[in-house]
Amino acid sequence: MTEFWEQAFKDKQEMWGLEPTKSTVLTKDFFVEHKVKNVLIPGVGYGRNAQIFIENGITVTGIEISQTAIELAQKHFGNELKIYHGSVTDMPFDEKLYDGIFCYGLIYLLDKEERAKLIQDCFNQLTEDGYMFFTAITKDAQTYGQGTQLSKDRFEMFGGVKIFFYDKQSIEEEFGHTGLFEITEVTENYPFYLIKCRKRKITAN
Repeated sequence: MTEFWEQAFKDKQEMWGLEPTKSTVLTKDFFVEHKVKNVLIPGVGYGRNAQIFIENGITVTGIEISQTAIELAQKHFGNELKIYHGSVTDMPFDEKLYDGIFCYGLIYLLDKEERAKLIQDCFNQLTEDGYMFFTAITKDAQTYGQGTQLSKDRFEMFGGVKIFFYDKQSIEEEFGHTGLFEITEVTENYPFYLIKCRKRKITAN
């Protein structure tokens, strides 16, 4: 998978443009409203979804597996954006707690164990009362059921990309123990769920 994305970024550079996605704009609006000050973005790529947070005064830290993508991000953002080079499956990369975590277009590329670890690792790095938002491709996507089936709702297609397609039941199963409070449907290139979780403050009885 590392080689796949490294080659993809080398071939197409800023392949998705520089405009933030619809899910990113919705997340930014929520984070600004709830006074989120620092955000971790696992799978930050070359930073197109980081820019809108930075522009709104939010400090952003990223994790990215592609060195080519990191170099592109540094060209755009310089020292404004700190990025750890590595796989999200090796989280955590620091001991810092974040007010917000935004994970776009990534969770569904992992297998079941990797997804569970990423969700828990992100939850562990939230401050009390912090928020984490994930986007997940839904079973309404035209590509659902195509390619080679690997396991329930998971298929290999596009020359080696493995995708898990979510429904609301699988979201409840995977995110229900990490403060899931809302699931929003967002249509972008694919139909997505925007999955919203909150780490509640622990209050003494």
